[in-house]
Amino acid sequence: MQRFDRYVLSQLMVVFGFFALVLVAVYWVNRAVAVFDRLVSDGHSVGVVMEFTALSLPAVIAQVLPMASFAGAVYVTNRLSSDSELTVVQATGYSPWRLARPVLIFGIIVALMMSVLTHLLVPKSLEQLRIREKALSGSVSAQLLRDGVFLHPVDGVTFYIRDITEQGELRDVVLSDRRTPGRDVTYTSEQAYLINDDEGPKLVMLSGMAQTMDLEDRRLSTTNFNDLVYDVSELVIAGRPNSRRLNYMPTWELITQPVAAAEEAHDTPGEAVEEGHLRFQLALLVMVAPLIGYAALMVGGFSRFGVTWQIVFAIGLLVLVKLVESLVTDPVRADHTMWPLVYLPSLIGLAVVWVLLWQASRTYRPRRRRRPVQEATA
Repeated sequence: MQRFDRYVLSQLMVVFGFFALVLVAVYWVNRAVAVFDRLVSDGHSVGVVMEFTALSLPAVIAQVLPMASFAGAVYVTNRLSSDSELTVVQATGYSPWRLARPVLIFGIIVALMMSVLTHLLVPKSLEQLRIREKALSGSVSAQLLRDGVFLHPVDGVTFYIRDITEQGELRDVVLSDRRTPGRDVTYTSEQAYLINDDEGPKLVMLSGMAQTMDLEDRRLSTTNFNDLVYDVSELVIAGRPNSRRLNYMPTWELITQPVAAAEEAHDTPGEAVEEGHLRFQLALLVMVAPLIGYAALMVGGFSRFGVTWQIVFAIGLLVLVKLVESLVTDPVRADHTMWPLVYLPSLIGLAVVWVLLWQASRTYRPRRRRRPVQEATA
C-alpha cells in the first residue's frame, strides 16, 4: 500500500477501536446488570457473576462490530472531507474507486475478526455458558441456604431459616409443604443440617414438630420428633442434560447436516441452515457496512455546510440493508433450500456501494493538463 492508504487505514483502525470499546462497554454493562441482579438474588457469589458476564462478552462484541465499523468509516471520511484532505488527494487524480481501497482493506480485516467470533468464540462461549447455567441450577446451597428470607423454591413450598452458623448449622427452620391437595404440613425445628447422599440432598431436622392441617375436616394434628429426614431434591430444579442448541453447533455441521442438527435441537432444518450461513453473512455485513458509509459521503463531495445529510443518508441505507435481512428470515426458515437469500442483504449493500461510487466518479472528473504540441520544423 502507498503512504496515503496506510494513513487512512490507521485512522480507520483507531476510530473503529474507540467506537467498538464504547459500544461493547455500554452493551456489556447493561447485560452485566441483568445477570448480576438474577444471580445475586439466587444467592450466588460475585465471582460467578463475573464468570457469566465474561462468557457473554464474545456475543456482545459480535453484536456491536457492524455498528462500530460503520461509525468508524463515516467518522474518518467526514474528517478527511472537512479537513480538505480528500479534495487534495482527488486533485492529484485519485478517483473515488481508488480512495475506497483502504476502506475495503479495513472491512476485510474486521470481517476476519467477525469470522473468528461467529465460528469459534461465540459458539464455544454460549456452550460453556449453558453448561454453567445447568450446573448452577442444581446448586442446593445457592437456592436454599439463605437466612432471614422466606423462599419459594417450587409452587406450594415455603422455606425459612432464621440463622446459619459458621459450622453449617441451620437455626429455627420452618418448612411449609402445601403440594398435597387437601392437606398442609408445616415442619419446624430448632436445629437442622443439609446433607448430600447418593439419592440427593436431604434436610435433617432435630428437635422439631410437624403440624398437619386437614383442610376438608378442618382438623390439626401435631407430631413431635427428635430427628426427621426430609428429601429436598424435588425443591431444586436440577439441570438435566439436554440436546445441543443451534447457536453453539459447529458451522460445518449446520450447513452439511441441517436435518440431523435440527432434530437434535428440536428446530426446523431452515433454522439450522440459516444459523450456519448467517455466520458468514455477518462477516460480509461487517465488510459492506464501512463501504456504505464511505460511498454515501463521497457522493455529496466537499461542502462548507458539512455532510450531515450524507450521514443521515448513509444511516438510512444501513437500516435498509438490515430491513432486507429481517425480510429474508421467514422464507429461509420455512424452506431450507432458500438459503442463498441469507446473503441478499450483503449483495444489495454491495450494489448500493457500486451505484454510489459510480455516481461519485461521474460528479468529480479531474481535468488533466494537455501537453503543448511542438510543431515540427522542416
